[in-house]
Amino acid sequence: MILYVLIGVLVLAVAGCAGVVWASRGGPRWVRAVATVTLLGGEVVRAEQRRSKRRATGGTYTGDSD
Repeated sequence: MILYVLIGVLVLAVAGCAGVVWASRGGPRWVRAVATVTLLGGEVVRAEQRRSKRRATGGTYTGDSD
């Protein structure tokens, strides 16, 4: 069962990446919406990773400052 969930997540990630590439080349409006959601999801994950690293080090995380 977990294998199917992981495969589903992988398919969604690949589809999101493909949407970002297609949108950058001037795809239809719905593709640009998918690309926006994908990029926002990536930003949320990145922000959560920064927060968790800060918590793990006691607030002294000095990672990159994109």
